[in-house]
Amino acid sequence: MPGEMPRLGLGTYEQTDPDVCAASVETALNLGYRHVDTAQGYDNEAAVGEGIERADVDREDVFLATKLTPENLAYDDVVHSTKASMDRLGVDRIDLLYVHWPLSAYDPADTLPALDELRDRGWIDHVGLSNFLPEQLDEARDHLDSPIFAHQVECHPLFQQDELREYAREDDHWLVAYSPLGKAEIFDHPVIAAVAESHDLPPAQVCLAWLLSKDEVAPIPKATGDHIAENFGALDATLSEEAIERIDEIEAEQRKVDFEAAPWNQH
Repeated sequence: MPGEMPRLGLGTYEQTDPDVCAASVETALNLGYRHVDTAQGYDNEAAVGEGIERADVDREDVFLATKLTPENLAYDDVVHSTKASMDRLGVDRIDLLYVHWPLSAYDPADTLPALDELRDRGWIDHVGLSNFLPEQLDEARDHLDSPIFAHQVECHPLFQQDELREYAREDDHWLVAYSPLGKAEIFDHPVIAAVAESHDLPPAQVCLAWLLSKDEVAPIPKATGDHIAENFGALDATLSEEAIERIDEIEAEQRKVDFEAAPWNQH
C-alpha cells in the first residue's frame, strides 16, 4: 500500500457555515477521525482550522489536506496562496496539498515544480493531484521530483473508477474518493439496498465499507451531526466476499458531481 494516511477522512465540501464546519471537524476528531480534507475553493479553511484547534487531539495526529484553486497555479501563486492557506488553517505545515483541478492557470512545467519547492521548504509533506485523467497523471509525473502521494476523484459504487484505481495500484499512490456516498442517491440502488439488509448495516456504511475493501482507496465523506459517527462505523463494518463481488459487478457510470459545471471549468 502507499505511504501512511488514515483510511477514512472527513470531507468539508459545501460546509460554508463556519460554526457548522468547525463543529463538524471538532466532533469528527474527538470521535476518532484523523484525516480532514478541505480546499481553498471551499472558503472554509479558517473554520477547519478552528475545529482542529478546538478538538482534544494533537495537531501532529491530524492528517490535514487542502487544495489549490486553478487560479492559484502559477509558480508564485502556488507559494503565496499556500502560505495564506497555512495562515487560515493556523498550521505551520500541510500534510497533503493537491492541485484541485488541472484547469485555468495549470501548467505542469510551472505548477508542479512549485509543489516540489514547498516540499523542500517543509511547508507540505506530500503532493497530491485531483480530477486528473490518466494521461495528465503521466504528464505530471514527468514534471515532479516528488512522488504523487494521492489522486482525489469522485468514486463510489455507481462510479467505480476502475482505470484510475488500477493506475493508483500500479503507481503506488492513494486514490482518495470524494462523494463516496454519491450524494446519497446510491442508497436506493437494489444491490446496495440488498447488501445493507443482509448485513444489517446502513447503506452509507455499505458504500464506505466497499471502498475500504480496496487497499488503495481512502474515502472522505462529508457529514454533519449524527452522520459523522455513522460513517465512522464503516471502519468496523465487514462485507462478505459475495457482497463485495455483487457491488463490483454493478455496471454504471453515474457521475454525481458535474465536472463540466465545476466553478473553475468556466475559464
